[in-house]
Amino acid sequence: MRIFDPHIHMTSRTTNDYEALYASGVRALVEPAFWLGQPRTNVGSFLDYFDSLLGWERFRAAQFGIRHHATIALNPKEANDPRCVPVLEEIPRYLVKEGVVAVGEIGYDSMTPAEDHAFSRQLELALEYSLPVMVHTPHREKLAGTHRTLDVVRESGIAPGMVVVDHLNETNVEIVKDAGAWMGFSIYPDTKMDEQRMVAILSRYGTERVLVNSAADWGRSDPLKTSSTAHAMLDAGFTADDVDQVLWRNPVEFYGQSGQLILDPIPGFHAAEPPNATAGFEGNSVLRGARA
Repeated sequence: MRIFDPHIHMTSRTTNDYEALYASGVRALVEPAFWLGQPRTNVGSFLDYFDSLLGWERFRAAQFGIRHHATIALNPKEANDPRCVPVLEEIPRYLVKEGVVAVGEIGYDSMTPAEDHAFSRQLELALEYSLPVMVHTPHREKLAGTHRTLDVVRESGIAPGMVVVDHLNETNVEIVKDAGAWMGFSIYPDTKMDEQRMVAILSRYGTERVLVNSAADWGRSDPLKTSSTAHAMLDAGFTADDVDQVLWRNPVEFYGQSGQLILDPIPGFHAAEPPNATAGFEGNSVLRGARA
């Protein structure tokens, strides 16, 4: 089984998690830029974080046989903080970096005018740089927020096939599907979506344009939820090809639109062997400076 986790925050995870991900079949992932929990107080904090995503975290994943990619953005929550908003002027130079496969996470948290501005501006950047978009739907008023999200996406002129609307559930999946966008689902221990509900959605709506992720972060979450969803699909009668479509081919198709996916095996890695702490070092290419 091969797995591509299209949304996981490895900055908040340990090397044990990387080892477990590799053992479960994960060979590639996307780490979206997000809120770190502690409010940032200046633009420099974002730049250090972006550099870490594109340098250190990429190298750390490679040590465990996993291809790491990132998305870059001002997230919705911090779009409301005037100290953070100037980072919008810095984001364009990161969108041309190796391994950046989308603009994200963008969208809504509280649906404020400040979030409207940041959302619209970053959709413009996605169009300008021909990148897909990862959209975060709000945890509160999710259905209303999804309707508003789809309206803004339509107004932007970006093709719906370049957009994944994430953190969906039973209340909003149908309107996203009807809009032609990709449908993203985060599988969590207690909230958002679990494996059985995910299987029921797949049974009803099919496996096309569906991305299943763990979204594992600082809170109570499980980086192996992609693997457990795959097994739940098989137990429910889905075929191995169905699982491969949802857990590998779909994220490859979506993020492949960036032209920045790197999916060839990391030199020195063999599936039958445990991770080698030196195997993923490919010279300066993995730790290439993010700031130019």
